[in-house]
Amino acid sequence: MNYTFSDRVSTLKPSVIREILKHSSDPSVISFSAGNPAPEAFPTEEIAVLSAQILKENPIGALQYSLTEGYPPLRDTLKEYMKTHHQAIREFDELIITSGAQQVIDLATKVLCNEGDVILCESPSFIGSLNTFRSYNVRLRGVPMEDDGMDLTALEQALKEEPNAKFIYTIPNFQNPSGITMSLEKRKGLYQLAKQHQIIILEDNPYGDLRVSGEPLPSIKSMDEDGLVIYAGTFSKVISPGLRVGYAIAPQELMQKMVVGKQCSDVHTNILAQIICDEYMKQYDYNAHLRRMKDIYTRKSSLMLGEIEKHLTPKGITHKPVEGGLFVWCTLPDGVDMMEFCNRAVQRKVCVVPGSAFLTDETAPCQSFRMNFSTPTDEQIVEGVEILGQLAAEMIPES
Repeated sequence: MNYTFSDRVSTLKPSVIREILKHSSDPSVISFSAGNPAPEAFPTEEIAVLSAQILKENPIGALQYSLTEGYPPLRDTLKEYMKTHHQAIREFDELIITSGAQQVIDLATKVLCNEGDVILCESPSFIGSLNTFRSYNVRLRGVPMEDDGMDLTALEQALKEEPNAKFIYTIPNFQNPSGITMSLEKRKGLYQLAKQHQIIILEDNPYGDLRVSGEPLPSIKSMDEDGLVIYAGTFSKVISPGLRVGYAIAPQELMQKMVVGKQCSDVHTNILAQIICDEYMKQYDYNAHLRRMKDIYTRKSSLMLGEIEKHLTPKGITHKPVEGGLFVWCTLPDGVDMMEFCNRAVQRKVCVVPGSAFLTDETAPCQSFRMNFSTPTDEQIVEGVEILGQLAAEMIPES
């Protein structure tokens, strides 16, 4: 049988980088490549209690078909939470529950983009979003990152050169992979550029509640007086990624199309999981849970940064500061082959993610790699960074 695939799928090919990441499933490998929450951060006992309670008291409601827009009590809970804590929902907005924030990215692209359209996005950026964009056969225009967020001068130039671009994609808090947090000045500047050019912003904020240092900054959505921002949030990093509960906030006209797009995809998000999230926020101290997670990540990020300073910094490997999120972005000195470094690290059973995986053009030069501190144990962090330091000593000549 000769199989004929759609044009959309035919353009998607496996990457050498993804082959490296397959090694992270080996239990003998120290994986700095994942993006998972720390095992000790999961509220497992509370979820067990809630699951039993829900299936005893409301089994049919948890197991029956439900509304595409989401479980109404959870939608109400989230609307109140986002108004109270983030000022990120307006009268013209609506909220939908999705299957993780990844589905928000997919739905936004589905309802806004045709083949060949342009999306402006940070470079580097989250590989899951970039692959979603690519699956719709759009053209990606990367905008370089500076230490305080997207280069707005380069963005303005891109907006002039791409007048028909459909939206700007950004992760303003603890960006994946770079860990960079967009400054307040740049958030305001980004919004003003979007307003000037009448283009939508897709604000992805999976890590916003995981700040380990510094003061919180307002979301771009909180500045949205013109219906320009789609906000993607999720419980994946703060309660459980396996529950697959995310949410979108967007102007009602956009949301109506996203609802139709979701009906064609999965009908609705898992209702039992939605009820668990709603009851967790109502029955337990959600803010105390977030504080406990911050304590865990403050300790683990400090441990990894300390080991990096001990073993990698002396070899000329630099890293971005960590204010929150789950990642450290490291950069090798010029002249050192980044892919060879990552491949040789895997051979020594330490897995990091090559930085080129996060570029809009994976063939562009890149000296960086991403490390995750949330998933490995403390012992693995210490051992793994030491191994990387030994490798660096072999590959990087003494200055």
